Amino acid sequence: MECKNCNDNLRTDYSYCPNCGAKVIRNRLTVKSLWGDIIERYFNLDNTFLKTFIHLFTKPEVVTEGYIKGIRRKYLNPISYLGISITLSGFLVFLIKKVGLNINVDFWGMGTTSIAQEKLMDTIYDYQALLFILYIPMMSMAGWLCFREKKYNFSERSIIFIYSLAHYSLSIFIPSCIIILFNPEAYGIFGLTALLFMYLYTAFVIKRVSKEKGIELWSKVFIFWTLFTIMYFSLSIVIPIIMLILGTINLEDFRPRKI
Repeated sequence: MECKNCNDNLRTDYSYCPNCGAKVIRNRLTVKSLWGDIIERYFNLDNTFLKTFIHLFTKPEVVTEGYIKGIRRKYLNPISYLGISITLSGFLVFLIKKVGLNINVDFWGMGTTSIAQEKLMDTIYDYQALLFILYIPMMSMAGWLCFREKKYNFSERSIIFIYSLAHYSLSIFIPSCIIILFNPEAYGIFGLTALLFMYLYTAFVIKRVSKEKGIELWSKVFIFWTLFTIMYFSLSIVIPIIMLILGTINLEDFRPRKI
């Protein structure tokens, strides 16, 4: 008998390959076995996904610094964790479009909007995964001062914020689905609340990883928030400029109109 994953020779009574650790599959794929594999892979209490999700709430420094220091099997790796969060975010966008949810783009409460604002929202939906990924280097640059004592380089800081952003996204997934389906009018307010949660959660992660306290901690967190917010709004300005250059919108589209 041969392992289908590493081609190592196996005894017929083996349930797992001693060479690569893969489970020995003897039966054909069915709907039942496929569903069982999904449950075992992502929702088993001994599984790395649930362990990663829970521990990023309770002890994020163990998850993030563990990976940085070389512990790679105890928790789900950051890229896989990010991949799951992006997939579920894509489902949220699909759900928003499916229910025909119209987000109020009258950001300043003036009773007017524009075609440009609506096109901008559509672009954000279409490229939400790319924009989400762009937040990672932005946070990594903004967080340099927070981890100066740890002497983490850019890649190591990126790991911390990959985990943090992915966890934020996964944490708001179920509440987002509930609000979209049962109270879609409140989704705009929920989005602002979720953004506040992201700021607070990243501050919590910085506190746990940096091990700093008091004024020194919160001064660095405030600088982190300020720098990230500046980069966040800078990106919000760059996107319409790119759309203008590409011809996706034109100056006429910015003309306000009554809602």
